[in-house]
Amino acid sequence: MSAPAPHDASILETFPNPCPERDYEIEFDCPEFTCVCPRTGQPDFATIRIHYVPDRKCVELKSLKLYFWSFRAVGAFHEKVTNDICSDLARLLEPRRLEVTGDFRVRGGITTRVVCRHTA
Repeated sequence: MSAPAPHDASILETFPNPCPERDYEIEFDCPEFTCVCPRTGQPDFATIRIHYVPDRKCVELKSLKLYFWSFRAVGAFHEKVTNDICSDLARLLEPRRLEVTGDFRVRGGITTRVVCRHTA
């Protein structure tokens, strides 16, 4: 099997937080996330949940969708995918708090949930 394509964090865009003086929470669910098993090349399906308290920046949704799509050819374990998403968003947004959860569907009779957290 050839080397998997990397995901593309350069797709992500931001806009200024409209209310930076207040702590408030933003939550996203992406129930159609896909990536590829690094061993078999078969697709992995997941719901990715993002929960964050913005500081100066918020993530723009269309860019987030395209960013998620960039994982479709990525061969990586669930733990790496979820940590990569958390790291990319933490670097981009510099949020007050961020939590990314990857709820991966059944593979081999086992579901996987990976939770990553970042605090400023």
